[in-house]
Amino acid sequence: MAKKKGGVGRHVTKNVPRTFSPNLHERRIWVPELKKFVRIRVTARGMKTLNKNGAYATLKKAGLVPA
Repeated sequence: MAKKKGGVGRHVTKNVPRTFSPNLHERRIWVPELKKFVRIRVTARGMKTLNKNGAYATLKKAGLVPA
């Protein structure tokens, strides 16, 4: 189907579904309440959340550190 009708184009020979993957990073986060570093794989969006809410509160809510 034509692009202007919502398709992928008329001269496409094969159509492969596009895959989306999260923007993951391996990070060492200092947690002052535990007095140690914690290694986590976190998305770019998750790093913004860690900065906003604090490392311990965010990791506790995610269940990654003991309560």
